[in-house]
Amino acid sequence: MLSNAKTWHSGTVNRVWIIALATCAFALTGCVAPITATPRPSGSGTESAAASADGVNCNYQAAGNPAKKVNLPPASGVANAGSVELTMTLSGTKIGLTLDRVRTPCTTNSFVSLAAQGYFDNTSCHRLVDSGIFVLQCGDPTGTGSGGPGYQFADELTGEETYGAGTLAMANAGANTNGSQFFIVYADSQLPPSYTVFGSIDAAGIQAIRAIAKKGQDNSFGSAGGGKPNAPAVIESITSR
Repeated sequence: MLSNAKTWHSGTVNRVWIIALATCAFALTGCVAPITATPRPSGSGTESAAASADGVNCNYQAAGNPAKKVNLPPASGVANAGSVELTMTLSGTKIGLTLDRVRTPCTTNSFVSLAAQGYFDNTSCHRLVDSGIFVLQCGDPTGTGSGGPGYQFADELTGEETYGAGTLAMANAGANTNGSQFFIVYADSQLPPSYTVFGSIDAAGIQAIRAIAKKGQDNSFGSAGGGKPNAPAVIESITSR
């Protein structure tokens, strides 16, 4: 994992969320830089979900101060079948989201809970990477990359994750440090299978984010890669369909 990410300070806690990018190789592969978010205090490392007769049980651990006050997601009897259909309004464009409760019940449960509480409303997507990998990172109400929901939870990985165009995946600061920040892949990207893939966006959404990406970014993340999008990229709401 690349660790030269941009660092923010909040109180006495250094916050450095990282989406580690593919390793920089000299010849056939290009150098790609990391995407950032917020580190959390270390968790227990236990699995996020345990089998239950009625769904699964999830483990959401308090961690840091929330960027916006929210309640913890329900942790018992979490649905682990089917999918969840949501609509995200991003700078006036309605984008369909499909979340996978079968493979990622605890991640989906957290995302739906945050959306229902208005956590993502009027939140700027704070980072666009348009070289090496192609992602828009969102989910921090502070718009800085330093904010989280005040809790963390474990990864839900198979080790076979890929990050094609339209992928929704969680940003993290290492194993089992998921919070609220997520990234949307708008063109096929090579990343290690270390980031929980919890759903996808529709074709119209991919095109909308590509249009944002065409306007470029301000390179404010320096050597960490990418920066704030030049075009508006504001999540106005996420609602059920």
